[in-house]
Amino acid sequence: MDTPRSRIGIAGAGVLGRLLAWQLSRAGHAVTVFDPAPSPQAPATGTLGGPPSPFAAGFTAAGMLSPIAELDNAGPAIARLGWRSLALWRGVAEALRADGCNAPLFEQHGSLLLAHGADLGAARRVLARLETAPTLAADLPAPQALDRAKLAALEPALAPGLNAWLLPGEAQVMPRDMLHALAVHAPKVHWCWGERVERVEAGALQVAGDGPVRFDLAIDVRGVNSAHPRAACGVTPSSGRQQRPGEAVSVPALGAEMTVRGVRGEVIWLHAPGVTLQRPVRLLHPRHRVYIVPRPGNLFIVGASEIESEDRSPVSLRSAVELMAAAQSVLPELAEARIVHMEANLRPALPDNEPHTHAEPGLLRINGLFRHGWLLAPALVEDALSRLDAVSRAPEDPHPG
Repeated sequence: MDTPRSRIGIAGAGVLGRLLAWQLSRAGHAVTVFDPAPSPQAPATGTLGGPPSPFAAGFTAAGMLSPIAELDNAGPAIARLGWRSLALWRGVAEALRADGCNAPLFEQHGSLLLAHGADLGAARRVLARLETAPTLAADLPAPQALDRAKLAALEPALAPGLNAWLLPGEAQVMPRDMLHALAVHAPKVHWCWGERVERVEAGALQVAGDGPVRFDLAIDVRGVNSAHPRAACGVTPSSGRQQRPGEAVSVPALGAEMTVRGVRGEVIWLHAPGVTLQRPVRLLHPRHRVYIVPRPGNLFIVGASEIESEDRSPVSLRSAVELMAAAQSVLPELAEARIVHMEANLRPALPDNEPHTHAEPGLLRINGLFRHGWLLAPALVEDALSRLDAVSRAPEDPHPG
């Protein structure tokens, strides 16, 4: 039997944690993952929203991979990382399928940006930013305007008269299926479910009730640590207030001065047999960037991109009414859809709303994926693994034994 290359401990089994564990075990490392969730399965529908949950924020996501659309409120580095991740997610899905996973994991048909006539002015301002995509990276395409006939040919169920633009190349993953597949198709990983990591240090994970567990490399990807609604990665919890304009500054690595805040995400699941939508659509709405994402089984996920709040309570009446009304305005046949459930969760964000990686011998931290967890995870993991040899040497233990 081959000797494992390194002993690696991972705190957190969200998108980053499961993807890292899957990749590292395939590369021959001995990987142990600790997470407070009871199992790798997705939570039962209707159980997210309310008291702090041990389930990863990645479960409460539409899984849109929209690097071009994210230029609306993110920088070019996010777009480039996201564009790299499209091909990486496709490769992950193909590898999992080769391992016997039959669940749908990845679809790539582009996405649509929509606007009602009254909102065309705001849409034009957004498009002005999105049209810079090809100048940021040669592979990034610009939005393509669609007339009524072209829109009807692509998506006949959409309401007539909408202003529409195709964002070619964009894609989606199926979050629940992908998270489950990454865990069950990494059988060599030692999954410690129901185990909470309280602190991560170079070469050690402090597991609640068990004390330190030693590794060659300790990886911290806990996001918003459910031990405290606003704490993650051992950094100082945020005060809960909204960030003021001009406060965001780039920070090179996770450190004691950085704060992690939770950004509330809400989604509504609808069941609408007979309604056909081939690709995700994003509506430029006066209050929200509302998205509608089709899923297998006649399901549709409706959500808002972000809400600056660390409130974990269930979806509010106002949010539900606004989201569903906006969705029906572009997809009228949703009027007869049935509400399956609603859920809310918190995404981890740092002061500049960008992801950050900190690496030193024996320690790797990645946090602050904000609303871009699914979009950026594969590229961030690829970059982290490229530096593995430099960080997978734990410092000598001053107290051996």
